[in-house]
Amino acid sequence: MGGDFATAAFSGSLLLAVPVSLLAGLVSFASPCVLPLVPGYVGYVGGMAAATAGEKERPGRGRVVGGVALFVAGFALVFVTLTVLAGVIGAQILAVEDTVMRVLGVVVIAMGLVFLGAFPALQRERRIHVAPRAGLWGAPVLGVVFGLGWAPCIGPTLAAVLALSLDSGSAGRGAILGVAYSIGLGLPFLAIALGLESSERMVGFLRRHRLAIMRIGGGLLVALGVLLVTGVWSAWMSQISVWIGGFEPVI
Repeated sequence: MGGDFATAAFSGSLLLAVPVSLLAGLVSFASPCVLPLVPGYVGYVGGMAAATAGEKERPGRGRVVGGVALFVAGFALVFVTLTVLAGVIGAQILAVEDTVMRVLGVVVIAMGLVFLGAFPALQRERRIHVAPRAGLWGAPVLGVVFGLGWAPCIGPTLAAVLALSLDSGSAGRGAILGVAYSIGLGLPFLAIALGLESSERMVGFLRRHRLAIMRIGGGLLVALGVLLVTGVWSAWMSQISVWIGGFEPVI
């Protein structure tokens, strides 16, 4: 039974789609509308933690990390919900899946071009401005607001993950891709909350090379879109499924 579950969960597109989704989350973190505001978000969540504990001074690191974890869980809920819905829709359109994936490939290419700077008007910041009341309970609410409000800005990478979720044709597989995307976006938040020196160097590096990261991310999205449009992605997934199906454990 365990082997059947593993085959169902990680067959086909997931073997390539999970790392792509994880990378998409990291690229989203480095986007112009997320990275500059990260210290503010972490500090705001820290303020929530202090208010909950009734502290007048700076809250302990553990409480701040807990608040940021709740914040990450909040936006993860939004993204996983979206990818699950995409997976459900994908299961219902199997008859026209090839056409849909080619159309989505064009969309992903367009989103990649946005990251490459082809459409400056689409790179403007569009987000919901909502600040929950102070208190640690507000951290996941703030995360949900972040997920909903920043969706237009991180749309290029999110669109790619949604396309892969649609291609998976499964709510469960869509959820896995949503979790992978949220991990890629959320881990840097947690690293900063932990106060790791490496995280400070990472943020500094991302700020200095933000434009290059956006261009590389855009190039990867264009490449993914081309694979979807030409049907190469589906061919790779079919081949991987054949390899997995023919694998027999030694024991």
